[in-house]
Amino acid sequence: MKRLAGIVVCLAAFGFLFGCLGLEPGFETPTVGVSSFRVLPSEGMAPRFEIGLHIVNPNRSALKLEGIVYSVILEGHKVLTGASHDLPVIEAYGEGDIILTATADLLSSISLIASLMNRPQDTFSYDLNAKLDIGRPGPRIHVQEKGEISFRGAN
Repeated sequence: MKRLAGIVVCLAAFGFLFGCLGLEPGFETPTVGVSSFRVLPSEGMAPRFEIGLHIVNPNRSALKLEGIVYSVILEGHKVLTGASHDLPVIEAYGEGDIILTATADLLSSISLIASLMNRPQDTFSYDLNAKLDIGRPGPRIHVQEKGEISFRGAN
């Protein structure tokens, strides 16, 4: 029994050691901001949106983004959720942009439109929540942004 416990402790120590070797010393969390949020011409009943994110990589190695998961709340109604894995590599000490195109959930859109029927307005508040996977052990990069969007000019 003692021998089994010793083997388990050794395996855990090796796992921890090799896990730490994968971490880059001095790694700084990249900066992520919302560069654009606009309504696209709709191809059906549900509205479409384009969300632009700008990423700054302050590290000496390239940042290979593995994926992103995001959601958007408009006027208190969660209308967009999505994920993407088709993301660019942000070079060392470089910057890059991600453009996400998403179609709103039809049922959530109907609920949003119904609640706004009594409040005609040109701008609407939004909350964007996103998690970027940078392909390293450790936490994901979280982005939370609030703002307003205008539906004026949307087709």
